[in-house]
Amino acid sequence: MWVDFFVEERSMEIALENLVPRILPDAGFKVYAYNGKSGLLKKLPSRLLAYARWLPDDYKLIVLVDRDSDNCHDLKNCLERISGNAGLKSISRFPEHFQIINRIVIEELEAWFFGDLEAIFMAYPNVPATLGQSSLCRNPDSISNGTWEQLARILKDSGDHPMRLGKLRASRDISRHMDPDRNRSKSFQVFRDALRRIPQRQSDQ
Repeated sequence: MWVDFFVEERSMEIALENLVPRILPDAGFKVYAYNGKSGLLKKLPSRLLAYARWLPDDYKLIVLVDRDSDNCHDLKNCLERISGNAGLKSISRFPEHFQIINRIVIEELEAWFFGDLEAIFMAYPNVPATLGQSSLCRNPDSISNGTWEQLARILKDSGDHPMRLGKLRASRDISRHMDPDRNRSKSFQVFRDALRRIPQRQSDQ
């Protein structure tokens, strides 16, 4: 089985490079990062049309975008429309015989990091343990004022990113410690569980 991912930016690419082998240990994969959401959505229709012409049964596509300030249902419908227009079967519409999975990160990649506090503590031991008692972590997908900004503030206060949050470095540092089965972010759980519906090699034999 082979899986191609389409994401908004390099920080998500780095996170997936660490996470996907733990979720799909028997699948090969490649992550394609674009220059933001607008760049991804602009190029996605032609890219999916090209895939639809040759996509074999043992090849799946994953599109992953941040919600940001968009309406989640409208954004998901947009992705479903693009994949449907390309002639691809999405997991939402063809759950038993799908070719593509469209998923929304609510609201940004950093919400997935807040969903696994243990990974943050392992990556940055100076972060105070009291973070676990913060309202930020009760529901990572509902953090207000931006998850990126909140993580930047925490890592600045801990002295780990004193000047400005390096998104690529933080993504690499934290994702290498993440455990997909303990993440408390609902959007991560939905993403993880969808990936686990992809047949592995044992099922193909």
